[in-house]
Amino acid sequence: MSIGLPAHLRKESVGRAFAQSINTISFVCFAMVLAGVVSLFAGTSNVALLPAALAVLPMLFTVWLANYYRTTFYTVAHIVIAGPATYWFALTVISEIQPLGASGQYLVNVITVGLMLVGGTGRSVGWSLVWFTTGLLVAQGAVTLASWQLLGHTVIPPGVILVYLAAIGVLATLRLSQRGVRRVQSDLHRAARDDELDHLRFGIEATSVAVMHDTVLGHLAAIANAPFGAINPQLQREITRDLEVIVGEEWLSGAVENEDDSARADWQSSALQAAVAEAQAMGLAVEVTGDLTALAQLDAPGAAALGPAVKQCLVNVIKHSGAMQAEVAIFASPDEVSVLVVDAGKGFDEAETGADRLGLRQSVRRRIELVAGTVQVWSTPGLGTSVMIRIPTDANERLASGSAVE
Repeated sequence: MSIGLPAHLRKESVGRAFAQSINTISFVCFAMVLAGVVSLFAGTSNVALLPAALAVLPMLFTVWLANYYRTTFYTVAHIVIAGPATYWFALTVISEIQPLGASGQYLVNVITVGLMLVGGTGRSVGWSLVWFTTGLLVAQGAVTLASWQLLGHTVIPPGVILVYLAAIGVLATLRLSQRGVRRVQSDLHRAARDDELDHLRFGIEATSVAVMHDTVLGHLAAIANAPFGAINPQLQREITRDLEVIVGEEWLSGAVENEDDSARADWQSSALQAAVAEAQAMGLAVEVTGDLTALAQLDAPGAAALGPAVKQCLVNVIKHSGAMQAEVAIFASPDEVSVLVVDAGKGFDEAETGADRLGLRQSVRRRIELVAGTVQVWSTPGLGTSVMIRIPTDANERLASGSAVE
């Protein structure tokens, strides 16, 4: 019952459930005694059992208080009040019902069990055992005193002892089960921790592959495609900046492209604009359309993933499409921001791309999956390629829904 509960809540929750059950049984015992006394009084007018009925009423009230507050004060108050009340009850029943018979013995036994079950108010197994024993001694002592006073002898009923032993058995079982729960819960927490570490490791590995592809392989391709002569100063600055990023391990923070949340609202400072500018510096003509302010809806991880992913799409246009023109369309809904990258190049069949082609697989799909986004690719040989990237705007929704790749 308590395996899934945190350790600091498990003990209290199980104890509360146990106390509620035991005290409910105790309340029912007193109610049964009251009902039995009333029925006997109503059926036999010459038996004066009204004092016995009145003795049960305070016990009903005090056991309710002990169950509601579950403090030592109310538990002791219940025993202090219920002890004399049990004596008065037993004295009345034994004196009025002669011989005592099965019905009289039943009433005395049930009220004894009801007082014994005050142990349900204990906040631990040890305290419950103490209260069980105290309740039994007080109740049986009151009944014994009344019996000796009227009859000169007393007998400890075996039924009461059996109920006491059964209650102790339940306590022992509860104690042992809690030990087992602690072991199981420890294993569950360890498994959850290992799973979280594996997920974190997977994210770092995927990000490192994407960053390596975006920087080293991307710049090598740009250098290979550059005209003969000195490297473009803009390309030199980009290579220097990316080298600093890799050496400084800034990509581990997950906010390499855009660490300032306020910059998301400004297109000129966004990671997506930087990606478009870098592609334009490589000679690609990029037309940007749509709602540029939609980028403000993304949180930092989403914005940081979108820029490099779009940049890789544009680099793919340069390297593989055979065209030097592309369009980037931005639009948004209340739940997500979408970016469509379109070119009119020669197209390709994604299923036939080689295993060494990591651009779309790692730098686009895997990067967007890490922020629970989706990527769709439409490409037909000879008719161009369109890549749709969707990223949820709600960070909590992204974490809850996980990734969905189409």
